[in-house]
Amino acid sequence: MIKAHPLHGSNKLKLGVFSTNADGGLAITDVPERWTASWQDNLTAAQIADRAGLEFMLPIARWRGFGGRNKVREWSFETFTWAAALAVATDQIGLFMTVHVPLMHPLYAAKALATVDHISRGRAGLNIVCGWNPKEFGMFGTPLVEKGYDQAAEWIEILEKLYASAEPLDYEGTYYRLKEAVSRPASLQRPRPVTMNAAFGGPGRDFAAARCDYLFTTFSEMSDAGKHVADIGERADKIGRDVGVYTVAHVVCRPTMEEAQAYYARYAVTMAGHDAVDAHMAGKKEFSQSHDPHAYDRYRQRFAGGAGTYPLIGTPETIAADMAAIAGHGYQGIALSFVNYTQELPYFCDHVLPILRKAGLRG
Repeated sequence: MIKAHPLHGSNKLKLGVFSTNADGGLAITDVPERWTASWQDNLTAAQIADRAGLEFMLPIARWRGFGGRNKVREWSFETFTWAAALAVATDQIGLFMTVHVPLMHPLYAAKALATVDHISRGRAGLNIVCGWNPKEFGMFGTPLVEKGYDQAAEWIEILEKLYASAEPLDYEGTYYRLKEAVSRPASLQRPRPVTMNAAFGGPGRDFAAARCDYLFTTFSEMSDAGKHVADIGERADKIGRDVGVYTVAHVVCRPTMEEAQAYYARYAVTMAGHDAVDAHMAGKKEFSQSHDPHAYDRYRQRFAGGAGTYPLIGTPETIAADMAAIAGHGYQGIALSFVNYTQELPYFCDHVLPILRKAGLRG
């Protein structure tokens, strides 16, 4: 039986696990306990999150790493097959797939996405990104698209029409031309599975406002967090839509603040993978619009600690308070990363979730 997707559930603050499919997760560090993204560890992390009642697992789409001693993120599982396998091994958690639009034809994506939606009984989700790394695209012999979100608009339109049409589909667009195309089965979720987009720049946010259910965005300062929610709200209001806003954070949760801060300094400063951090930051700064411009100069530790995302560093009480503040700014959910998910996620679930329940943010 199909149920409502977990992102449509009643919890005021949805929580998920981000980037377990990739070596290192979001952390760029040389500590020996760093995440190696083995399949067994992915499976264990997903089952921990599923049992704890978290709403989603969100992978990154990486085809090429950032070098350094550990060849950071060179090892990563492809997201459609990853989600399909986790769907069989979990019961209630939402399972997202992340797709680079220029690298996957919408007809193939429609078939693969519907397959995972059926396997998971309606728990599939799609994270639509256009890509920013020219070296990755060069591996496919595909150039970066100048107006990537124009292509993405055609891409998702085709997918939705394939699911809705009872007859073969002809489509003539700028980027795609389809002749008598069919894709069966359609997804269980209608008109298609839950969609999100991780965009910071204007064109991406306009696309999310027009075509997606949720926007994932970053912020640098808690005091600025609300402006991003207001921005996407204004864009969506203009076209009569309601788009939820999520953010991303990296977590070090320990019994004392001193322990948390010491570990953060150890893995993200003393033992950071400095060459890979430099490569990652340089590529993001030149080709991506995923962060506030000043973040690259002020927050090197955050890029080593969690790809430039917001840090949640402290005790269960202080982290829960920060999460409540994020929710207070209008965010509906947070995707979380850890240095080692299987080692750290149980402590987070056991000690932070009860505080959030008492605060009325989770049921």
